[in-house]
Amino acid sequence: MSVKQLITAEDLWEMPEIPGKRFELVRGELVEVPGTSALHNFIVMTVARLLDTFVRPRRLGVVASDGASYLLTRSPDVLRIPDVSFVTRGRVPESGIPRRYWPLAPDLAVEIVSPSDRASDLREKVRDYLDAGTRLVWVLWPEDRSVTVYAAGSEVRELREGDELDGGEVLPGFRARVADLFVEEY
Repeated sequence: MSVKQLITAEDLWEMPEIPGKRFELVRGELVEVPGTSALHNFIVMTVARLLDTFVRPRRLGVVASDGASYLLTRSPDVLRIPDVSFVTRGRVPESGIPRRYWPLAPDLAVEIVSPSDRASDLREKVRDYLDAGTRLVWVLWPEDRSVTVYAAGSEVRELREGDELDGGEVLPGFRARVADLFVEEY
C-alpha cells in the first residue's frame, strides 16, 4: 500500500516553476490546471473588465483575473485559482494585497468552463468555494452561452443569453447582460 504525501500551500510556493504549468491543491494533493484557449482567455478578460469597471470607481475591493490563488482551507490544504475573482475592500488584509496566496476565500469566484472540464470537478470546486465562505460563484458555459449562479444559502439559478446577471449582495447594483459576457468582438 502506498501512502500519498500531502503538500501544503507553502510547499507549493517553494516548488520550482514549470513553464506553462499551474497547479491547485485539492485536499493536499497537487492537481495540474490545464492551459486554456484563446476564447477562454478573452472571456476571462471581458468578465474581469466588466467587474473592475464597476468595482474600482466605487472602491469596493479588488478584482483579480486568472492566476490569483486562494487558500480556502488548511490541513489538508485546498488552494484554488478561479478564472476571475473579487474580494471586498474590508476583507483585504491590512498589509495590502498578498504577495503570495490570498489567505481567504474570495467573495465572488468565477469559473469559465473549458471543453476539458469534468462536471464532477466543477461541482467540487463550487463546493470548495462555498464551504470556505465564498458568497457568490458564477460558472460560465461558453458552449451554450449561459451562467449558473450559486449564492450561499440560495437556490442555484440558470441564466441564458437573454437574461441579466447581477452581483446580488456581494456587488449590489452590478448588472450585465449574459450575452455581453460572451461577446467575441475586439
